[in-house]
Amino acid sequence: MGKPSCFFLSILELALHNNSRKMEVTSAVGDLQKRIKSLQLKPLGFVPTMGALHQGHLSLVRKAIDECPLAVVSIYINPTQFNDKDDLKNYPRTIQSDLELLGSVLRKNDIVFAPDDKEVYPEEDNRVFHFGNLDKVMEALHRPGHFNGVAQVVSRLFDIVKPDNAYFGLKDFQQLAVIKELVKQTGSNVRIIGCPIVREPDGLAMSSRNRFLEKEIRKKAPVIYKTILNASRMITERDIPEIKGYVRKTIEKEKGFSLGYFEIVDDSELIPVKEVKEMEFTKHYFGCIAVKAGKIRLIDNIEITMG
Repeated sequence: MGKPSCFFLSILELALHNNSRKMEVTSAVGDLQKRIKSLQLKPLGFVPTMGALHQGHLSLVRKAIDECPLAVVSIYINPTQFNDKDDLKNYPRTIQSDLELLGSVLRKNDIVFAPDDKEVYPEEDNRVFHFGNLDKVMEALHRPGHFNGVAQVVSRLFDIVKPDNAYFGLKDFQQLAVIKELVKQTGSNVRIIGCPIVREPDGLAMSSRNRFLEKEIRKKAPVIYKTILNASRMITERDIPEIKGYVRKTIEKEKGFSLGYFEIVDDSELIPVKEVKEMEFTKHYFGCIAVKAGKIRLIDNIEITMG
């Protein structure tokens, strides 16, 4: 991997210098592991992030704090999960404000780990993972290689931190399913905990990408959640093709909005359901959506219950 930018290092160094909280902040794997070992606090809770933090991220951190005497939060923009170089280049880098947010909730011994590429990938990671149907539907169709990159960085971070619990948001529903399968395949003992979606007052799921929405697009963005909420209520009276048609029509009647997909899937294999009669009462189902809102791609999901 390439060397970290001088800009990133200078911002991190400034943030470290200005950090008045008692939480620990480090960019070195060795220092992190030494500190974790010296504290001897169990269980260890871990929240991996790519920065650009918001209240959704903080809800994961609070959950880790509630359940664990020691929490580690990582801030690392993983290059291997970006199939679009421009997307990687434009991803928001807000280390100083991220540390300020974390400083409002983390405790004396909690640790922020903000490494560069060489710390995470001392050697190029060429591993290829296979997740069956999980990396062949929905997001995987639009972002080739994305989930392999997610598996690379998550497995690497698990090796570094060695957490007991790891916390992920349910907004990234497909990612959560992939990580659960990754843990099974690698024989890891990490307990994966999915946490509820945190929403803005108007219903829009919190996302680091929301800050890039144009003003008029942002005003109309709550249509995404309203639409899938209505779709979830239609399941007892309408069949899935009709529900999907309603979702597409409702989303695309808004100027500047286009539907990437809306699928109703089970929560383990993510197999899209074509008809209501295929749904089993012993399984859990979610309606998953991707929408192009102006220039920004947003995802969301909602649980679908049969009654």
